[in-house]
Amino acid sequence: MNPSNIRERAAASGPPDPSIGIVVCIPSFRRPQHLRLTLESLARQRTDRRFAVVLVENDAVKRESVPVAIEFFCDGRIPGLCVVEPRQGNCEAINAAFETALAAFPAATRLLMIDDDEIASEHWLERMVDAAEATGADLVGGPVQPDFDDKMARGLRRHPAFRPAYDASGPVPVIYGCGNCLITRRVFETLADPAFDLKFNFLGGGDTDFFVRCRQAGMKFHWAADALITETVPHVRTHPGWLVVRGLRIGAINYHIEVKAARSYPARARVVAKLLAMLPLSLVRAGRLVLTEPRPIIALHPVTVALGSALAAIGVEPQPYKASKILP
Repeated sequence: MNPSNIRERAAASGPPDPSIGIVVCIPSFRRPQHLRLTLESLARQRTDRRFAVVLVENDAVKRESVPVAIEFFCDGRIPGLCVVEPRQGNCEAINAAFETALAAFPAATRLLMIDDDEIASEHWLERMVDAAEATGADLVGGPVQPDFDDKMARGLRRHPAFRPAYDASGPVPVIYGCGNCLITRRVFETLADPAFDLKFNFLGGGDTDFFVRCRQAGMKFHWAADALITETVPHVRTHPGWLVVRGLRIGAINYHIEVKAARSYPARARVVAKLLAMLPLSLVRAGRLVLTEPRPIIALHPVTVALGSALAAIGVEPQPYKASKILP
């Protein structure tokens, strides 16, 4: 069955304009108030470039994103459309967004993505597209800076959960998150469908796996440090328990990506041995970080990542993107 056949179009500004060359994709799940801020930031973009928005509602029951989509699309504030993806999960929603964008806007060559708890700076789209055009990069990434609800948590900016992968603009070997990215149509035409592997649907990390496969396919990456997005970080995400689970999840993602790349049983055994060896090494690294980092939870991160890989090897891992366990 064609996946698009089960997706309902819930809102639209009108028939999609087939000449539009830039589409911003937003997967959304139970964050209507945050989503409104995201769409407002897109409506304020300072650019002469024509673009549309594809919003995917991934909760087919509550549909809290749909009234927000109607508010922005149907009054002409932003051209775009909203579809409902009934199959729940992170990768299902992202695949639905990109597949819808590629089909509805056949002239689109630049597809960007922003999460529904993020706010784009006024020149974000312009700078992302400029970077792609100037460098010929297949994929462009940009920084996502945290905006903590708990201002006392600002010391966590250096934690890997919140720190951007790179500091300066320029070519980079790979990017890791799709919360601020631009992907050219050629990438989707080159990689197999679905673009985001459903093995990562509830664990997360489908974006990391996707970008690793792009690197293996010889794609060119660029980092646009001035294409800033701000992410709202609620109090729960600065709690030590959440940060520990985040580290375990990253470790599990690393394990699955490495095992996926290993083509034989001996190669997979070497991956498991390597990841198990990371446990004692992570303790050494954590000891060094205690001396330099302001928060002990930052120093603990290498240990939780290594432990997450080891646990994934025996089938134990978080599933944060299941509806019953979704984190805010």
